[in-house]
Amino acid sequence: MAERLSARAFLALLTDDFAELPHPDGDQEPDGPLGWPGYGAQRARAAGRTGESESVVCGTGHVEGVRAVLLAFEFGFLGGSLGRRTGDRLEAAYAYAREHRLPVVPLVATGGSRMQEGMFALTQLQRVARQSALTRQAGLAQIAVLRDPATGGGWATLGAGADVVLALPGAQVGFAGSRVRPPDAGPAAYTAEAQVAAGSADAVVPPGELRGTLGRWLRLLTAPSDTPAPVPEPLGATDLPVTGWDAVRRARAPERPRAGAYLDAYFTHRVALSGDRCGGTDAEGMLCGFGEHAGRTVAYAAQTGTATRPAGFRTAARLIRLADRLGIPVLTLVDTPGAANDAEAERRGAGAAIADLFGAVASARTPVTTLVIGEGGSGGALALAAPGDTWATPDSYFSVIAPELAAAILKRPPDEVEVTADQLRLRPQDLAELGVLRLRTGDQVFPGTGDRRS
Repeated sequence: MAERLSARAFLALLTDDFAELPHPDGDQEPDGPLGWPGYGAQRARAAGRTGESESVVCGTGHVEGVRAVLLAFEFGFLGGSLGRRTGDRLEAAYAYAREHRLPVVPLVATGGSRMQEGMFALTQLQRVARQSALTRQAGLAQIAVLRDPATGGGWATLGAGADVVLALPGAQVGFAGSRVRPPDAGPAAYTAEAQVAAGSADAVVPPGELRGTLGRWLRLLTAPSDTPAPVPEPLGATDLPVTGWDAVRRARAPERPRAGAYLDAYFTHRVALSGDRCGGTDAEGMLCGFGEHAGRTVAYAAQTGTATRPAGFRTAARLIRLADRLGIPVLTLVDTPGAANDAEAERRGAGAAIADLFGAVASARTPVTTLVIGEGGSGGALALAAPGDTWATPDSYFSVIAPELAAAILKRPPDEVEVTADQLRLRPQDLAELGVLRLRTGDQVFPGTGDRRS
């Protein structure tokens, strides 16, 4: 881990115009609410070492042109611990953010709640959680930066409770601090890198790249729009498949353009959201994030052509709910043979994860646009599709079930799989004629399209 910077030195990494908010600090008993012997002297020594009167510095500043409320913890002041006056400052800062419609950026470096104030300190976590919830309800973004350490209640509220979580390399991150863990606990589990791998944080960002990365996130998450995301141009075949089996073979072809190619062509730049916040990631199967398209922010959730894991469905649901709350349109790209159906997927709650994604799409108020770019395999694909605004490319298909599985269920021999594919009416033009979706072929829209949301 790099040198641990003070709160104000860290703020200087991110902004050139930090302006501290007025302190709401009131009078405090010399030794705190519990009368803890020597607590007043500890506070005085901490103030003398750090030049701060409390463990958090709150103010505003522009990060790459976007004004935000910044909450910087001073670890040198009693380990960045939260006490009553810390809670006073945080509550006032969140209220200021809501009043002025500003995003909130907690810069977390804390060991947890302050023992010398007992339960008065612990209950500050409830105050912080309420302020975070009110700010979320107000449709304002919260982007946390995990410094070293980010442990205890500070991690569990200001850190893990943020919409996006960035972390410094090697930072100690975890609910349990280093002095209260089991003696045999492996330290590697309590790092920023481990939290990203577990789906609890989005990215590890070196200090020298933090201002630029945070600025991109802030710009993208503070640009709402009520206009639907435009449908991407098809990148693969332009002619329509002759038979159902032709459609299946083309969608499964290794050379067909995949999600990465579509996202690169669609966005000027983009940032990735990672993890389901439930202990899992599906980085190989589901790409989620926010990007800029034609000067506007668009959120995206894109399947990559593999069987989608439960963590992938949950990450997509997280992305859609965040975009909905911030008023950002969503683009989804459907491309999966179906949901992962192995034993591990069942243990990870595949059914519940798919149901959660169906619910997120169904309840979204922000416009959701879908393009099927490859395989549309049953419910695992449909969960990501927008009712009434789903499109398909000529080298895709969408089916209630894979032709091979349909034939097996119907007890048909293998040589009838191709006939079964035709009977399923899974070609993109078949689906357009049925009114299930619309066909995207360059600038042309298939004339038989319709919208049957019954």
